[in-house]
Order: sequence, then structure tokens, then C-alpha cells
Amino acid sequence: MKPDYAITFACYNSVHYTKACIDSLIRVGTPLERVVVVDNGSTDETRDYLLDLPLGGRIYNKGNQGCGVAWNQGALHLQAEWTVVMNNDLIVSPEWIERLIQTAIDNNLKIISPARVDGDLDYDFESFAPNSALKMHGVLRKQTYHAICMCIHRSVFQDIGYFRPTPKLLGFEDFLFYHEAQKAHIASAITGNVWLHHFGSVTQKEMKKKLGKSEKDDLTSVNHNHLLQQSWLDRKINKYKMSRQSEQWRESELKQFGMTLQGERLNQEFRWH
Repeated sequence: MKPDYAITFACYNSVHYTKACIDSLIRVGTPLERVVVVDNGSTDETRDYLLDLPLGGRIYNKGNQGCGVAWNQGALHLQAEWTVVMNNDLIVSPEWIERLIQTAIDNNLKIISPARVDGDLDYDFESFAPNSALKMHGVLRKQTYHAICMCIHRSVFQDIGYFRPTPKLLGFEDFLFYHEAQKAHIASAITGNVWLHHFGSVTQKEMKKKLGKSEKDDLTSVNHNHLLQQSWLDRKINKYKMSRQSEQWRESELKQFGMTLQGERLNQEFRWH
């Protein structure tokens, strides 16, 4: 039986990245009727481009409502057992969603993210992705995620709700969502069984440009401790623990495989995190 899934992403200008993402979905056979695209007020050719696609849904917001609102709109427009919430600036690999869902089922996970390489697409991703998946198919970084691509079981939305629909958060919504998932002891992981290429936070860069910010600036200023209902000390301790865990994953994966589940392409070389 084929899995029941839907895919949604938000976009804001940068139509060439959206085209590259859609082209990769078509190339690997992902049906576009399962894809809902939410446009957050693009002023380039994005909306004209979306009109010609046989999508499962297209939603045009009058202004930039932020990721949380857009993801909720997409997830609710086409409801399924599994919902993939992802960026528009990425390239997928063959059988990516089927393998994500099967890996989640096999390991009793309710949120699962693929391994990824960030940066320039100056390497042969079409051969890299299956070879890397074969090498690292059994590797899981448990109780973590990344918001570039999250495959979420519908029970998660029932247990903790959807994303915080507050436009001014401008990208912090995924962290709040996962924080609630952690508190509810919802099993999650990043898997080496599926790989994608991520060009690198294109939508956030567009939003910073619109707001007159540099790429190094924070997109928005929020009180993380207040939103997470944590003390300053608790947040510092949790960040330290996560940093230590990430370094342990990195060392273990490099020792065994010579690579890790999170790479960066820089100066035509891979750097592993």
C-alpha cells in the first residue's frame, strides 16, 4: 500500500529556487497533486509560475504571514497521515518520501528529517544521494530534527497542535513546534537513509533583504526564554547539551563512515558537521 502523504512549502520570491525544487520533485516522480504551495506575497514571477502547475493546492497570501501561518495553511489544505513541511530551496532524491516514511515506521518515529548537504550544487548529487544513503542507511540521530524538511505524522498535530501562527516570529516557529514535541516525548530523528541538497535559507535571505538587514543579522528579535518558558540558565544548559551531542554524533559518524548526516559544500569541498 502506498503511503498517504502531503507536501507543503512556503515561498517568498526567488522563483528560480522554487522551479529547481519542483523540477526535482517531477524528476523523481513525486506527484504534484500531493503538493500544496503557499506564496507569502511574492513580487517576482512566482505566482505566474505556480499557475501552470498541476498542484494539489496553491494559496496566495496578500503579504508575508511568516512560516507558521503558511505551513498551517498548507497542512490543513491537504490533510494526510504524513505531512512533509519543507523549504522551497532544496533538491530531493529518488524515493525520498517513501523511504522517509518507511524509516519512520520501522523505528517508531513520528517526526523524521533526511540527511542533507547545504551550499553550492557543484557536485553530482544524483549519484551522491543514493551512494550516501546506501552507506549510512542505518544511521539515526535520535531526538533531533531540522526544519529544512520535516515529515510529520498526523498524531503529532493532534497531540501538540500546529505551528505558532505569529508572523513576527519569522522563522522561529519550527523551534517552538519541536520544543512542544520534545515536552510531549514524541519520537523523532534525522536519518541517513534519505538525502537532499539544500541551497541555504533562500527565503530568509529574501526577507532580510526586504527588511533592509544584512545576511549576518538575525531575522527577528524574540525573547526565546519567554517563548520557551525556560529560564536563561536552563536554555544555556540545553544548548550546551545539544552542542555536546552534535559533536559526539559528528565524531562517531566521521570515524565509521568518513562523513556525517549534515554536510556543507564550500570551495568545491565537503565539510561535515
